Amino acid sequence: MTSLKLGHLPRYGELARLLLAHRGAVRGEVPPDPAEAEALEEDAERLARQLEDMGPTYVKLGQLLSSRVDLLPAAYTDALRRLQDHAEPLPFDVVRRVVEEELGARLSDVFARVDPEPLGSASMAQVHRAVLRDGRVVAVKVQRPDIRSRILEDMDVIGELAATFDEHVGIAQRAGLAAMVDQFRQVLVGELDYRHEATNLAMLGEVVRPYDLLVTPVPIEEHSTARLLVMTLVEGVDVGSLEPDAVPATEGRLLVSELFKAYLDQILVRGVYHADPHPGNVLLTFDRRLALLDVGMTGRLSPELREALVRMLVALGEGRGTAVASALERAGERLEDFDRNGLQRDVSALVVAMADANVETMEAGRQLAELARIALRNGLRPAPELSMVGKALLNLDDVARRLAPTYEPTTAIRDHMAALTRDQLLAAASPSRMISAALDAKELAERFPERMNRLLETLADGKVHIRVEGMDEREIMRSVQKLANRAAAGLAVAAFVLAAAIFSVSSTGPRWWGISAFTVVFLGIAGAIGGAIVLSTLRNDLPQRRAMRMPFRRR
Repeated sequence: MTSLKLGHLPRYGELARLLLAHRGAVRGEVPPDPAEAEALEEDAERLARQLEDMGPTYVKLGQLLSSRVDLLPAAYTDALRRLQDHAEPLPFDVVRRVVEEELGARLSDVFARVDPEPLGSASMAQVHRAVLRDGRVVAVKVQRPDIRSRILEDMDVIGELAATFDEHVGIAQRAGLAAMVDQFRQVLVGELDYRHEATNLAMLGEVVRPYDLLVTPVPIEEHSTARLLVMTLVEGVDVGSLEPDAVPATEGRLLVSELFKAYLDQILVRGVYHADPHPGNVLLTFDRRLALLDVGMTGRLSPELREALVRMLVALGEGRGTAVASALERAGERLEDFDRNGLQRDVSALVVAMADANVETMEAGRQLAELARIALRNGLRPAPELSMVGKALLNLDDVARRLAPTYEPTTAIRDHMAALTRDQLLAAASPSRMISAALDAKELAERFPERMNRLLETLADGKVHIRVEGMDEREIMRSVQKLANRAAAGLAVAAFVLAAAIFSVSSTGPRWWGISAFTVVFLGIAGAIGGAIVLSTLRNDLPQRRAMRMPFRRR
């Protein structure tokens, strides 16, 4: 059982008053009366302002909760998405002291010039323009003193309350609130170490290198520490400050298309992605490219979850509701009241509604968040990582609306999915994966006789009661041998088909009719084995089944 700490009682009281003051958000109810709905929107805006006043931890938490349409009404999620993190600038003497402590040198020994006026100031850090001794123009990001201890204390309070709610509040337990907060804590603590952000910048630079219209700052690692990040300066106007129609329609579509493709690569291929691409963190540079800034907050996805997301997005693009529900089930945890039929019914209805929606309402992030809400309603707890993915996609939707209001993100996902699937197929055929599969097959072959003997001994000892009519032990062994042979043949067919697929994307080797000769040969072998399995079934299995049914018909 979770215990609350006496030293945190004032903070518990502060949060309790906040929750009581905004009961509409906690209940998750949408009032039907227009006047009450307007009051709910005003309450949501007031909640957003209060979270801004409470500091960076609560701003970040509010931004994360903005993706949870399964927990909060739309008025609150929309208000929380607009949260901004601003703070009074630090005095330059404080900035100088932090920089010199981190570098172990005088400011003038490293920089030819540092502008005293900051380019931007937030509650966690502020950024100054500077020039290195070698002439490079850079941005210097300086962490505020003592902010780490404050955030850690805030996260202790939030984590303790989340665990308590998980134990005593039904909706929190169903949604996995404590797991979501734990993941958020890991992400936020990682954001406090600017060495991680430098690594993220380098990773993101690799991702966007093939895209001519995207750019990221380059970290200057020799001058970066846990509380100090020095990177090349990228100048422009943040997307959140752009006037309507500031970007021509054709240019906006090109920019947003490359942005979405780069994020699909991060989320579905690499499994590490920039989790906070809101309009304030995306810059339209003076040379008409998009720059991704402030990459301290990243999300990570396991290979299994990435595969489930790929299946889900492919099925969404094809309008197959049942397949979407199946992929969603693989990415979640079934609760005691899980209703698979209800999940498939509700997801299929959502997919149909999406097919009939106009372009302006086709938001990828909103669709993923709506799927999470449907899952929870039918007794399926979504994986906490999906909240971070939903948050990132919701932010991308905001960027897309400002740059290209008629852009269709689902179309980009569908068009880009073929390349992603091919990459995953090739990755599955890598030597390490093939060796692992071979070892699994070897273990299965070695242990199969032992397990079969154990099963037969158990049957012989009478420890398992099975009623068998018209079959003796010899017939059982013959059936098991037949099953093993069919399984081995099936694995061989799968291996030859996989090999054919790999050679089909290869440009080397002989070619027949414009296709790799190896592909033709392997598909032919697979077809021959498959045909043999079908013929064996028709010649042996079906007559045996008819013969087994005859005695019962005579009775």
